Amino acid sequence: MFVKLIVCLIAGMGAGIGTGLAGLSAAAVISPMLITFLGVDPYEAVGIALASDVLASAASAWTYHKNKNLDVKNGLIMMVSVLVFTLVGSYLGSLVPKSTMGGFSMFMTLLVGIKFILRPVMTTHESMEKRDPKKMALYSILCGILIGLICGFVGAGGGMMMLLVLVSVLGYELKTAVGTSVFIMTFTALTGAISHFAIGSGVTDLSILAMCVLFTLLGAWLSARFANVASAKTLNRATGVVLVCLGLFMIAFQYLF
Repeated sequence: MFVKLIVCLIAGMGAGIGTGLAGLSAAAVISPMLITFLGVDPYEAVGIALASDVLASAASAWTYHKNKNLDVKNGLIMMVSVLVFTLVGSYLGSLVPKSTMGGFSMFMTLLVGIKFILRPVMTTHESMEKRDPKKMALYSILCGILIGLICGFVGAGGGMMMLLVLVSVLGYELKTAVGTSVFIMTFTALTGAISHFAIGSGVTDLSILAMCVLFTLLGAWLSARFANVASAKTLNRATGVVLVCLGLFMIAFQYLF
């Protein structure tokens, strides 16, 4: 039980910090740790990670919303296509050999972290207001389809892809991008978790699920509070460092354990 507690604490807090600070999906951290150290079935580990994402993302989204760093209108447009194709991706994921799951997100996490360190996002709220609404809606739908497939297929919540899309394609400033990302992830993670557990055999150890949900929620709440008071420069650096560290941490798990 002690080993479970330590693994879930590290995995949950790490995932929560990534969620609240950068919109990272809990699956990027929780899945490989549960698979490596606790021997959890890969498909089940993805479901636990997605379940942990739900409350963590919701708490983060609420914090960003209170600080006026959440674009609900455009977020809803992307969310619809993401939700539909999360179901499709989840079904496709159940057909793939389990050995291929659990490791996809680590390289994306590392690369995105490096991007924020070397090329920080300095977009302002004022520049966001100049965007073309029709083009934004179209891009949101198309990108939502891709993100939904990734979310359902590998349980990544689409976190890294969504953050990249929001800042690079749709021109969001970083805080609003993270806030909108975790808002969408609240619903994609819920859909993904339900479909994973429905298609699979459910959760075999409820204590692991409960601890992961609790620790992820705590980490997300604390990091989201920090992110909303930090300057853009500080947030970019903090986000980049956290993502690079998490990426290297997961790659080490993949090849050393």
